[in-house]
Amino acid sequence: MKGEAKRDYPASILHQSPWYREYRYVEDYFSRIHTALSDGKNESSLLVMNPIESVWLGHVFLLPKGFTIIAYEAVAEYKDIWVGYRNTLFYTIVGTLINMILTICAAYPLARKDFMPRNVLMFFFMLTMYFSGGLIPTYLVVNNLHLTNTVWAMIIPGAVSIYNVIITRTYFVNSIPKSLEEAAELDGANTLQLLIKVVLPLSKPILAVIGLYYAVGHWNDFYTALLYINKKNLLPLQSFLRDLLMSNKMSIANMQGLDAAAMEAKMQLSQTLKYSVIIVSTIPVLCIYPFIQKYFVKGVMIGSVKG
Repeated sequence: MKGEAKRDYPASILHQSPWYREYRYVEDYFSRIHTALSDGKNESSLLVMNPIESVWLGHVFLLPKGFTIIAYEAVAEYKDIWVGYRNTLFYTIVGTLINMILTICAAYPLARKDFMPRNVLMFFFMLTMYFSGGLIPTYLVVNNLHLTNTVWAMIIPGAVSIYNVIITRTYFVNSIPKSLEEAAELDGANTLQLLIKVVLPLSKPILAVIGLYYAVGHWNDFYTALLYINKKNLLPLQSFLRDLLMSNKMSIANMQGLDAAAMEAKMQLSQTLKYSVIIVSTIPVLCIYPFIQKYFVKGVMIGSVKG
């Protein structure tokens, strides 16, 4: 892959943002093309262009041409991105820990045959999967608990997934040998020691699976912020990325009065910005997945097929 084409920006705009520099570069490029064509030259002899121009003019078919990070520079200059990263990391780490603790505490009693009310509780758990209070009652509950505009509004309302509870319970029932529990009880282990020292060490596959489910859910969550968060310093990364794309669309919609070069520059950056935002938002999850891949397939199959 070739290095990034050197830009000959005027010295007067070197301190400007990447967006403005790219706009001036593209404007100058089209101006030169127009002048050359007016003089009777062939356009193909003038195609010494940046990678974005190559794509837009149809000169990229399979192999990439050139390398540019102009869209990533635009994302990095959007300062709120780093606030969103900080908030999302907190929501993902703390939220996933709370999710895991509550899910295990709900699933383990339901997996024990000596827990008498387990069938009744399972019925009520299943009921919530088919019926819910609705959006407005849920908002009223969250608001009356004074959770709106706090970090806990992103964590507490979805602290337990009944689907994950059922998967975890099924794994405990079908994959933990009863003889191990009986042997631990004979050695004097109580229920808590049995859970921590016997059950959980043997449940790494299912714990990795539901942990990934919860973490990805928190990482991609922006709808909860739309409902409960009004403070900008508490918004997650996805909300800031959505705002960035929406503001870019609005700037494109208000291009009346701009010349062709300016419109072309804005449209080029709007397209590349979409893809750079996708990469920025998915890289952390892609970095985590390889470490739990060996547990993933086994945990899903055992937890969902049996029982």
